[in-house]
Amino acid sequence: MESIIKVENISKNYDKLPVLDNINLSVKEGEFVSIIGPSGCGKTTLLKILGGLIPATSGDIKIRGSPVKVALERREFGFVFQNPILLPWRTALKNTELPLEIFGNNNPQISSKKLLKIVGLEGFENYYPKELSGGMQQRIAIARALTFEPAILLMDEPFGALDEITRNKMNLELLRVWKEEKATISAVIFVTHSIPEAVFLSDKIIILSKRPAKIEKVLEINLPRPRKVEVKYSKKYIGLVKCIREILKED
Repeated sequence: MESIIKVENISKNYDKLPVLDNINLSVKEGEFVSIIGPSGCGKTTLLKILGGLIPATSGDIKIRGSPVKVALERREFGFVFQNPILLPWRTALKNTELPLEIFGNNNPQISSKKLLKIVGLEGFENYYPKELSGGMQQRIAIARALTFEPAILLMDEPFGALDEITRNKMNLELLRVWKEEKATISAVIFVTHSIPEAVFLSDKIIILSKRPAKIEKVLEINLPRPRKVEVKYSKKYIGLVKCIREILKED
C-alpha cells in the first residue's frame, strides 16, 4: 500500500530546547494512525509539523511526494483540536460554513447541511454552541474540518475534554464518519493521551519517548474492522493496551 505521508529525520528545537529528535515514519493510504507518549513529549508539535502549521528545525516531509506547502495549497489537511473553537454568536450551520466564507466554495456539491448530517447533527443546524453538549460541539468541529474534503485529517486530542461516556460515543462516531468519508479521507493522524482510545481507533500506533522525543516503537493494531465496543473485552485488545503501558512504564 502506497504511503501518503513520509517523514524523514525530523527534529525540532525551540531555541535551545530539543523537542523532537530524528523522527522517521510513514503513513499509508487508508490508515488510522495514533501518536501517543508521555505528557509534554512533543506529540502536538509533531502533528503541527506534519500539517505545516510550524516548521521543523531539520528533516523533510512529503505528502504524496510533494512538500507540505503544496499539500496546504491544495487544502489536503483538515484540522480538529481539543477545543472546538466555535463562534458563540453563530449557529452550528454558520460555524460549519465559516471556512467556505473565508476561502470560497470550489465544490458546490459540498454543503454545510450535508456535513452536519454526516456527523449526526441533522436537525441541529440552527442551534447555538451554548445550546449543545461538548460532544455535539466537537462534531461541528469535525464537520468544519471536512469542508474541503481533506485527504488527511489531523486531530489533536479532540475528545480529551469530554467525559468517558461521551468520549466512547465520539470514538464510534469518528470511525463511522471516517468510513463514510473514506473516499476523501485517505489517512487520520490522531494525538491522544488515552492508550485504550488509541488501541480502539488505530491501525498503527506511534509511541514516542520522553522529550526530546524519539520513536520508541511503532505498533501495528491488527484488530478486526469495523470496530465494535465488544472488541474491548477481547484478550488481544487487553494485551495491546497492557503492552503499550509497559512500553511507557505507565502504572
